[in-house]
Amino acid sequence: MPFSTRLDRLGTGVFARNDIRKQKYRIQSNKNHLPDLIDLSLGSSDLLPPDDVVQEISKALFLPESSSYCLHAATRPFREEVASWCKRRLGESVDPEKEVLLLVGSQEGTAHLPLAVMNPGELGLILDPSYPSHKGGLILADAKIQRLLLESSDNWKPDFNSLSIANLDKLKMITFGFPHNPTAQVGEQEWLDEAMNLGRRHEIVIAHDNPYLDLAIDHQAPSLLRSPGWREWGIEFFSFSKGWSMGGFRLAFAIGAEPLVTALKSIKDIVDFNQTLALQSGAIVALSKYEQWPKYLLVNYKERRDKVLESLKDLGWDIPVPSMALYLWMPMPAWAINRDWNDEFFAAELLAETGVALTPGSGFGLGGSDWLRLALVRPVEELEEAIFRIRPWWNAQS
Repeated sequence: MPFSTRLDRLGTGVFARNDIRKQKYRIQSNKNHLPDLIDLSLGSSDLLPPDDVVQEISKALFLPESSSYCLHAATRPFREEVASWCKRRLGESVDPEKEVLLLVGSQEGTAHLPLAVMNPGELGLILDPSYPSHKGGLILADAKIQRLLLESSDNWKPDFNSLSIANLDKLKMITFGFPHNPTAQVGEQEWLDEAMNLGRRHEIVIAHDNPYLDLAIDHQAPSLLRSPGWREWGIEFFSFSKGWSMGGFRLAFAIGAEPLVTALKSIKDIVDFNQTLALQSGAIVALSKYEQWPKYLLVNYKERRDKVLESLKDLGWDIPVPSMALYLWMPMPAWAINRDWNDEFFAAELLAETGVALTPGSGFGLGGSDWLRLALVRPVEELEEAIFRIRPWWNAQS
């Protein structure tokens, strides 16, 4: 049966490949009484949302309107609360009718935006490494892709100065995000200002993916809404998945230039409606009553980060200290590189032998090759158990 060539270009996603390996381990674990899987491969937190949020959703589910299709007009209360949050959190006044849009996760927004603003064959730029939906959205739009390689030696800073004037004149969109997934680098406001300035000068859509805004450990996270010119060529994506531990609820929103929000809404009008009003009610409670909730999460993540880094150092694995909560970005150990292992093989072997699942860095682009991502999404005791399992395997290999 013939399929779209887009499927070939998309390939198999790293999370899908990992899912197959994890399921295989679960089956073997049941058959052979192996230790249970410790899944540190997804940024899906074990920490719960605020109780009031869940209770509000539960209560609202019984209302008749929660079972109905939800079109854009019905999302007005949610968008108004987003505008209030934006004023409090970022000091920016936004129009809830023209500059705010409810999303089914920020991943949906970054994947659909190219369909709204790019024609086939036009050029879009992403960072390498970057979150897979940044590349995937360009592929779905039949766009050409340019990658801006991030270097560990430069602390993963994007070098926008390396782009020539001729190159910039060809670009139609730049998609990136700081705090950065997968490198766990918070980044600097001046990096976003620089990108936004290029967008204004060269008429490039600047799309900033910012689901980790409230999970910066060491200093304030940047936001495109603080960059002059966002109302002309900018759009920023925010999520409830990380700061409020609501990943499974698939709730997010975009704030951006009116033409970009309108264009993205036009795509959404075709491909989906919106989440139930019950979920939106919970999101309103999260923004209005629990704006500080991410600070509670940060205490947990910082403790986990520090303990895991110490244990890995004792193992002989030297890991850069991340400035963003939730992840460790881990270079492949020298002994594995000397064996000609790549990061995907390393992650597969580690999972098969220890039951600990990490994410191969190359799944985020060639710039992530020879790196691995560990998500700090289990209690300290389970994280320590994971390292306890890794130790004998590590010693046998090295």
